[in-house]
Amino acid sequence: METIIRDIVHQREKNKPFIIGIDGLGGAGKTTCAKCLQHALISKGMKVVLLHMDDFIHPKRIRYNHEKADWHCYYYLQWRYDYILKNILKPIQLGEEIHCTVEIYDKFQDNYFLKQLDIDNQTILIIEGVFIQRPLLRDYFHYVIYLHVSKEKRLKRVLKRDTYIGDWSMILEKYENRYFPAEDIYVSQCCPDEKADYVVGKV
Repeated sequence: METIIRDIVHQREKNKPFIIGIDGLGGAGKTTCAKCLQHALISKGMKVVLLHMDDFIHPKRIRYNHEKADWHCYYYLQWRYDYILKNILKPIQLGEEIHCTVEIYDKFQDNYFLKQLDIDNQTILIIEGVFIQRPLLRDYFHYVIYLHVSKEKRLKRVLKRDTYIGDWSMILEKYENRYFPAEDIYVSQCCPDEKADYVVGKV
């Protein structure tokens, strides 16, 4: 973590927001890593905002299109990229401060609630989520950390974590049909471990 913090301090420009991405496949530990980094930076007196890509997903009627394969829906229809670009990433790239309400997805209600978002020129913005190094997004990040974790280890984690899906067999089926194929496409097309500024876990 200290190496990452040194990199951030060295690369960060004064009076400009700095956007950090935490990338990794399902079950890699992105949320945990993002929270640890957030706390570490705050402890050094920095202003930090943490956002999750899963705050910006489409409602079920869009991301579960029964005319498309599950993996296709996950890779191409899951996230509101246009919304993130328009309301967060592009304004920051243009040097604008953000003081507005944004729509955050509520997975229990399958709709959105409004949350105040304040990002000034002293803010470090951390965004964690899968697929954030796809070409549509990569250039908006100043520094990306990629968590390289084996599929076997990730599967063990999600079988314990994702019990909202159902029992063990239902979780496994969903990952094999929806998540893993999309992740394979991402890795082969986007080479996230090569494009990241810092890779955790790769020997």
